[in-house]
Amino acid sequence: MTEVPSPQLRISDQNRESALSALGEHMTAGRIDIDEYGERSARITAAKTRGELGEIFADLPAPHPQYDDVPKVAVTAPEPAAGPAPRPAAAPDGWSSSQRFVAAFIPLVWIATIALIASGVVTGTLILIPIGLSVFGRAMWGHGHHHDRRDRHLRDRERRRELRDSYRREMGR
Repeated sequence: MTEVPSPQLRISDQNRESALSALGEHMTAGRIDIDEYGERSARITAAKTRGELGEIFADLPAPHPQYDDVPKVAVTAPEPAAGPAPRPAAAPDGWSSSQRFVAAFIPLVWIATIALIASGVVTGTLILIPIGLSVFGRAMWGHGHHHDRRDRHLRDRERRRELRDSYRREMGR
């Protein structure tokens, strides 16, 4: 069952946060630019009803604001089809063959280097080779870019809060 909210119901701060989060995802996806984001987020902070929020998202696909705090009018909808079965953890799907090679090769280089240094065959400066390979691999294909996206999302959320608070101060709330 899908539930349709009444447009006359008033919204909470939690609903506004949900709307701002959804709007941030649309900006991140490139559906709206920073100026339109500013205009719409100001309208979100001023919105009082679900209908007003709905108007802001009328021309955007999902995600939309969530309304989990108040009972809603129920409407029947078709049951969603079962999704694909979860896959076991492995290398990410988007990895190229060179990324897979480097990911498998670097631990072997570390093991060999440590074994050679421990046995006294070579000096400790050989440790620079696996360090260099590790730094190179992470810079080229590491997971840092995923963290950058999350950090940007957190910065955007903080910026939205500041914008909302300044708008409320201007409105005399």
